[in-house]
Amino acid sequence: MIEHVYRRAAASAAAAEVIVATDDERIARAVEAFGGAVRMTSASHRSGTERLAEVARSLSCDLVVNVQGDEPLLEPGAIDEAAAPLIADASIQMGTLRTRLDDPADLLSPHVVKVVVDRRDFALYFSRAPIPYGGHGAGEAAGAFRHIGLYVYRRDFLIELAGLPPTPLEQREMLEQLRALEHGYPIKAVETAFESHGVDTPADLDRVRRQLAARTDGGSPAPAAASGRPLLSEYRS
Repeated sequence: MIEHVYRRAAASAAAAEVIVATDDERIARAVEAFGGAVRMTSASHRSGTERLAEVARSLSCDLVVNVQGDEPLLEPGAIDEAAAPLIADASIQMGTLRTRLDDPADLLSPHVVKVVVDRRDFALYFSRAPIPYGGHGAGEAAGAFRHIGLYVYRRDFLIELAGLPPTPLEQREMLEQLRALEHGYPIKAVETAFESHGVDTPADLDRVRRQLAARTDGGSPAPAAASGRPLLSEYRS
């Protein structure tokens, strides 16, 4: 799975370099076996943000993209969409993606993170609960958004964020992006038509395997030309 994620990330026009950040030697060996770049990190990190910040300290760049290692259906263009606002506006420190949610089962699932935004597309809140409120009947998912766990940070902000103390809602929801909101930092949440399904359960894995098998390209395009923006894939066993 990590090879699928790596190769799809490398196909993004926004990525100059793809690095897998992990504390697991087995993952590191798997990445090296297919020719990928990997950085070993401390095993004491409490979150992926902290793991990425460790690697980011050694990078010379403006933007760092965090792609989760359990997103094998990631579209390279989704990375470009998430990075676009930060490239265009230097005041934006952090960005992510959202896509329309149409399945009521996904709205109710705690494994599917939902997001609500303001009129400027900045996130108001992320939750595992069904937000916005509207009942649980057929069609109630209309107007709701699934959060896609891909983040773009300014390097210096990423390092600052990782050093902030965990927050109550972050810990209650088990969603580390809430740390930024609770400390008063806005997150641009770009709407995308791209779909991406993380692998959190055995059912997710079966669904992803079927979708990858149905793709004529096998889900792993060849890397495209780089553009000077490092990209990190955080992966833990």
